[in-house]
Amino acid sequence: MPSPRSLAALIGVTLLGLALSACQDQASGQIVASNGLRIVETVSNPQIDGCHRFSEGVTHVHNQTQSSLLLYTTPDCSVPPGGQSTYLDIGAADLAVASAGPWHSFSFAPE
Repeated sequence: MPSPRSLAALIGVTLLGLALSACQDQASGQIVASNGLRIVETVSNPQIDGCHRFSEGVTHVHNQTQSSLLLYTTPDCSVPPGGQSTYLDIGAADLAVASAGPWHSFSFAPE
C-alpha cells in the first residue's frame, strides 16, 4: 500500500497535468487595446487558434500574454494587397502607423 505522501504527490502531479493540458489552447494573460487614451477592449486568456476581432478599430495594443501576436488592419485577419501584418512580441506594445490605419483584428503568431 502506498504511503499517504506519495499518494498525495501522485494526485498533485495528475491535477497539474490536467490543468496544463486544459489551458494549452489559451494564451495566458491579457491584450489591452485602446484608441488614443481610451481603452476600447481588454481580452483575457484568449484562444490561441483563429482570428480575434476588436470591437472597433484600435490605435494601440499592449500584449501582456505569453504568446506573440500578429495585428491586422482588416477585420478577418487577412493581409490587404500591398499591406502587411504587424508582429507584436510578448510583453510589447505598439502604435498603429497613421498611414496604415487602425487595427481591427489579431491572431497569434505561429511558434
